[in-house]
Amino acid sequence: MKDIIVIKCGGSMISSLSDDFYKSIKTIKDRGFHPVIVHGGGPAIDQMLEELEIKSEFNNGLRKTTSEVMDVVEMVLSGSMTNKLVRNLEKHQLPALGMTGFDGSLLKAKAKDFENLGFVGEITEVNSDFLFNIISMGVIPVISPLAAGIDGASCYNINADTAAGSIAVALKASKLLFVTDVPGVLKEKNLIENATVPDILNLIDDGTITGGMVPKVMAAIDSLDGGMSNVMIVSGKNSLLNGEKLIGTTIYKELEAAY
Repeated sequence: MKDIIVIKCGGSMISSLSDDFYKSIKTIKDRGFHPVIVHGGGPAIDQMLEELEIKSEFNNGLRKTTSEVMDVVEMVLSGSMTNKLVRNLEKHQLPALGMTGFDGSLLKAKAKDFENLGFVGEITEVNSDFLFNIISMGVIPVISPLAAGIDGASCYNINADTAAGSIAVALKASKLLFVTDVPGVLKEKNLIENATVPDILNLIDDGTITGGMVPKVMAAIDSLDGGMSNVMIVSGKNSLLNGEKLIGTTIYKELEAAY
């Protein structure tokens, strides 16, 4: 199946995705593309852990997921986050199906570093046939990044950026989009439309790319290493499209691939 676009929405973006964003998803789908959405839920998980007075800690940017924390992660990711996206897609006449990595054995994983990270996993297998069947019915999969363990563990928490990358590679997607709150990578307030991996690393070194954009572009680079030909950083606060063209920063592995 051609022309699959995997769209990764961070948990902090879900509530602020604009009507124009959803309308552009509709336009993309009407043009014959097949959207697949993968989402996170970090802020909502933080809020629920605080309300339940459950302590959590981070190790190298990843949440250490104890069994107690895992219960909350599973509840938030497969509940409110997925449901909000599905409701908004349906509101814009976009049939959608919320699912976790358990459904149809979609995602399987092993422990990344159990001693330091607990139930944080890395994906070992994506059931692409299952997703192709869903997509072929004209339905948009909305995937929360939870996976079944191949080592007997019932559930693993997967970083949403890496989950989106693994799914995009498995589906041989034509595009992988990371949705942010800015139009893309900016230099002196101007959008950088095309960049290579060395360009991005230089922009991090010179302080142009800072803060929350750093993990996003690094996840994009990881996806390129995984087999994607290019990855885009786009905004969820506006339309994804300017006429026929996707708006954002396209990152390529090498200069030759950009042209």
